[in-house]
Amino acid sequence: MTIALDATLSRRTLLAGLASTSALLLAGCATTARPSAPVEPLRPIVPPDVAMMYGPLPLEDFPIPAADVSLMAPRFWRQEVENITGQPQHTVVVDTANFVLYWTMPNGRAMRYGVGLGRAGFEWSGEGHIAYKRKWPVWTPPAEMILRQPEIEKYRHGQPPGLDNALGARALYIHQGQKDTLYRIHGTMDVPTIGKAVSSGCVRLLFHDVIDLHDRVIPGSKIVVI
Repeated sequence: MTIALDATLSRRTLLAGLASTSALLLAGCATTARPSAPVEPLRPIVPPDVAMMYGPLPLEDFPIPAADVSLMAPRFWRQEVENITGQPQHTVVVDTANFVLYWTMPNGRAMRYGVGLGRAGFEWSGEGHIAYKRKWPVWTPPAEMILRQPEIEKYRHGQPPGLDNALGARALYIHQGQKDTLYRIHGTMDVPTIGKAVSSGCVRLLFHDVIDLHDRVIPGSKIVVI
């Protein structure tokens, strides 16, 4: 009887010990678990040739720093591609659905740039032409923009050129016939806004890209915004 009782007690003790151990393990899981930290999106590795393309431009009238293009998707980096626009050479084509701009070239090729576009209510589409272009332009905001943003009243007669100028390093002016549309293709230093709709209607390229485009475009060239 004593041996049987001891065996029974031993089994009970073992089972109780296992139950306690399990409870401790479960308690340990409950107390040591931590909510997952938000995972930041991985930045693309920028190849050396792309980094060089967006490197500093110290010889500009206002020296331009390098652009950190790891902050935007690689598809928005400047590159020569096949001309898929259906437009003849020497045409600016803005594909608003994909946030890219093409400058069509000979032999079925095109230079493609990532762009930022106008937010809802400020979009523009249609056909026109590049009437003229400017290096380090003066920005004069339209009167209706000043009404919406009274803080820019100080620029009613023009914002001087510079890195902080709203048009940036270069501007291309879009006309329809003899009429100024008031829409521009111009520069920005705000890399994360490329590929987004946040502006007051203008088409914005990184400084490096708008300089490249400016040097290619011929005044009078057709522009198509789709």
